[in-house]
Amino acid sequence: MKQPLFHATVSSSGVVRPTRVEVRLDRLAANFRAIRDHVAPAGMMPIVKANAYGHGMVETARLVESLGADYIGVAVLEEGILLREAGIRCPILVLGGILGNQVPHFLAHGLTITASSLERLDQIDQAAGRMRMKAKIHLKIDTGMERIGVHHYNAEAFIEKAVSLPNLIVEGVFSHFANSESADRSSARLQLERFNGVLSIFDRRGFPRPRYTHMANSGAILQHPESRFDLVRPGILLYGVYPSDDVERTVAVKPALSWKSRVVYFKIIRPGNPVGYGSTWSCDHPVHAVTVPVGYGDGYFRAMSGKAHVLIRGKRYPVIGTISMDQIVVNLEEESAFSDDEVILIGGEGDGSIRCEDLASWAGTIPYEILTNINTRVPRVYSERPGSGSADPGGTN
Repeated sequence: MKQPLFHATVSSSGVVRPTRVEVRLDRLAANFRAIRDHVAPAGMMPIVKANAYGHGMVETARLVESLGADYIGVAVLEEGILLREAGIRCPILVLGGILGNQVPHFLAHGLTITASSLERLDQIDQAAGRMRMKAKIHLKIDTGMERIGVHHYNAEAFIEKAVSLPNLIVEGVFSHFANSESADRSSARLQLERFNGVLSIFDRRGFPRPRYTHMANSGAILQHPESRFDLVRPGILLYGVYPSDDVERTVAVKPALSWKSRVVYFKIIRPGNPVGYGSTWSCDHPVHAVTVPVGYGDGYFRAMSGKAHVLIRGKRYPVIGTISMDQIVVNLEEESAFSDDEVILIGGEGDGSIRCEDLASWAGTIPYEILTNINTRVPRVYSERPGSGSADPGGTN
């Protein structure tokens, strides 16, 4: 397969760090289409919060908007404003909790608000009235997460008030799964049953159903088709990573992100000479080693010390010593590498590959945390944007 050309969206100086993230927009587009085809006729609300799971929020939002996303989901007000300032015109829902004094900013930027309590309904309605505007809201129902939202058993009064307030447009109602990616589906089924009970309130009371009903995150997209409703909210699945090892892989997606660096120094370490902070690693024989300019300041977790591996020319080598803020040392044993040789932290080369799931295992965390913690000082470099035709998600990173 022909490898995509990449371009950087970095500083005007044109300098790109040796350590960089490469994002294949053709892969993102192919993943988007695969999910959309799987869930049709439901619409798509791609989730681009937390810098699009490390992939770059603005570039990802531009891509999914061009592909016909019905909505875009973010977590906080500032993310929505950033997208508006970048020229994104697609409807944007801010999924997280808000404060009353933030409401005018939502209205000024045309952002849809998550209404999660009776108090918030009043605050949104009053702010919209003062600005002589109508506020689009999505009602958040708590069916089992205990974060934000009105409990399902208190939803009737919440809905009744929302539809009665003059400055609100109740455009949506939604909930969120706690365990949709689990092999045990009992929790998800209970939450879905509760949510359907809330939806029945609209019919029983004669209230118009909101335009958008949504609940399905990545795990539910894969294994709870009855939860798709009008919109689905693909998060990590959009980026080509499955939400757990247990989940059914009913949609074929491939990772869009590679994380790479380069060798900046080669040395021979003598026997007994310790490596790095704390002097945690040494050897009883001479070893060849290289230094790579990446560390926990970039999101390459210190907790991976003594466990992590990288790829150089398609072969795995261990990271030795304690991972520093800005550098790691890699043990080549008797082999050699040269300054400027490519080092793959996440991705594939030849027959070798390192997945973000591998880093998560080494760090004792989940892939979500690996991706979202790649620091913004690491430049994102993008493949040329795909055309409107079908994109092939094949090949390796």
